[in-house]
Amino acid sequence: MLAFMIMAYSTDLRKRVLDFVNTGGSKAEAERTFRVSRRTIYNYLETEDPFAREKPGPKAPRNIDYDVLRQHVADVPDATLAERAKHFGVSKGCISYAFEKLNITRKKKR
Repeated sequence: MLAFMIMAYSTDLRKRVLDFVNTGGSKAEAERTFRVSRRTIYNYLETEDPFAREKPGPKAPRNIDYDVLRQHVADVPDATLAERAKHFGVSKGCISYAFEKLNITRKKKR
């Protein structure tokens, strides 16, 4: 089994892989020749624009009103980080960071 590194491939390599497959080469042969995973090849074929890359990271600013968060904790004390994150439209890490800033500790059951 071949070991593959997780990384973004260059536009040139993407083009060569797609040209190879579109001119009749098999996906398995493209996998061996260009040393990319078969799933990556399928992803290139399934997407509208395989040459467009989305920059990872936040898509928009994520600001939480700390007063609203404090009130939410008081109103719904049993909510998990995931539930709060969904409620505010942010990540669990964002809620965790806000709790740290507000000195709100994790609820411990006894």
